Amino acid sequence: MKILVVGSGGREHALAWKITQSPLVKQMYCAPGNAGTMNLGENIPIDPTDIKGLVDFANKEKVDLTVIGPEIPLAMGVVDEFETKGLKIFGPTKSAAELEGSKVFAKQFMDRHKIPTARFKIVDNPDQAKKLLQSEEIPFPLVVKADGLAAGKGAIICNSLKKAELAVNTIMVEKKFGESGNRVIIEEFLRGKEVSFIVISDGVKVLPFVTTMDHKAVYDGDKGPNTGGMGAISPSPFVDQELFNETVKTIVFPTVTRMLEEGRKYMGVLYVGLILTEEGPKVLEYNCRFGDPETQPQILRLESDLVEILMATVEGNVLEKEVTWTNKPSGCVVVASGGYPTKYEKGKQIEGLKETADIPGITVFHAGTEFKENKYYTSGGRVLGVCASEETLASTMNKIYEAIGKIGFDAMHYRRDIGAEREEEQ
Repeated sequence: MKILVVGSGGREHALAWKITQSPLVKQMYCAPGNAGTMNLGENIPIDPTDIKGLVDFANKEKVDLTVIGPEIPLAMGVVDEFETKGLKIFGPTKSAAELEGSKVFAKQFMDRHKIPTARFKIVDNPDQAKKLLQSEEIPFPLVVKADGLAAGKGAIICNSLKKAELAVNTIMVEKKFGESGNRVIIEEFLRGKEVSFIVISDGVKVLPFVTTMDHKAVYDGDKGPNTGGMGAISPSPFVDQELFNETVKTIVFPTVTRMLEEGRKYMGVLYVGLILTEEGPKVLEYNCRFGDPETQPQILRLESDLVEILMATVEGNVLEKEVTWTNKPSGCVVVASGGYPTKYEKGKQIEGLKETADIPGITVFHAGTEFKENKYYTSGGRVLGVCASEETLASTMNKIYEAIGKIGFDAMHYRRDIGAEREEEQ
């Protein structure tokens, strides 16, 4: 088989890494890929938003399956375009991907179908937003969210009226997230532990993946602005079997079933961002693709052939084969550029990658990297994901942090408390 993975981040490197382990795969392409994926197959210089370019390439090379990593091409309708050409592609259609593409649609969908989530109000202009904030109909602290895609940074937690009005101004007036700020959601702030609950669906049936816990804030102790994710562990230490089953029954199945009933058959990854409140699990957001960095620790635990799972899903039977996972926990720590998630510099030479990759049990997934003149350089905010899977969470995270000590580049930044639950084991 020929497989095309679309995207350039750590998620895509992890997917490509696992896909190339399948005996079914003869050729791997990544568009555009990064300095890590180039060692697994051929990087193709096609932007993920160039849908015509992707379709033409898949047609020309007779690609057997295309796997979409990032959310933007899904929201643009890349799956629809591939399907009209008779090309197999893994991911939701444009109408199904609206669950992530529009926070307003997602909240209204949950409201219609009684799927547990935070109380919310939708506003269309800054004056309306500020009037609502001043009324304190939704008390502080609260969350101000951009309607559309914002690379994981469009939700701002506000403890005061001043901060909330500033958030509205940033999103709706300054248009920091572009057209995504045409509408905002103002919703109650929910307290509890966050969980990334990820399943694959063929539109009717679902295959849950092992649970993960993401760490979104840029600094230790969950301080600072949200990022695309600074690290993740699997399994989540806060989800037992009873809660797992409850989530599938009350949130995942209703979501897939109601989407089907609304004529938006959902095939692909359904990523439910949950918060575990005193009243039970509630949905913070839906994402329509594999998580990043959640995919990295999940992939390390997957023992089954990922290609078989993806093909079975596309062909309408996600449960065709039994899927097995290792019981060993896993973790990923993101090594980022200084200044991320705001302004940061690129082009910093990365030292120590070979020494790190040679450590037994360590897997390094590239994200914002490029390779030129036999050297690796930074090319993005999140640069690397350093991963491991050992007998305990404590030994896993200790090994990861020991390995990160061998990596160096100017202004390198990473959180030192990913999987801090490991302290409880020692």
